[in-house]
Amino acid sequence: MKISELSRITGVSTRSIRHYEKKKIVTAVRLENDYREFDYSAVKRIRTIQLYLGLGLTTEQIEEILKCEDNGPSEYEFCEEMLETYQEKLDQINRQINALAVVKNRLENQIIQTKEKGRLKDFSLLR
Repeated sequence: MKISELSRITGVSTRSIRHYEKKKIVTAVRLENDYREFDYSAVKRIRTIQLYLGLGLTTEQIEEILKCEDNGPSEYEFCEEMLETYQEKLDQINRQINALAVVKNRLENQIIQTKEKGRLKDFSLLR
């Protein structure tokens, strides 16, 4: 199938598909007219890539996971690299959550202080 059909089936832009091909996480055969020809396994591959992107993984991380899946254990086993990548991403997200919680607390305190200043100003106008 051509890239436009793959794009239509998967809902992924042709630009993204070209990017995946450049990163070597999706492959196509080049025809004599220089068109890309994808087989139907590319549909599953693109959907897998989208799943991993939805988990917040980079294309580099996805490439490593896909290599592991392609060359690694059977479906009943797991790739150690996948588990490590998932754990690293979870740790990164937890650090971001903690940093955001600190900022949230600071903003809440700032709001409370600002409201208090407003109340004091209103009170002084009554005198």
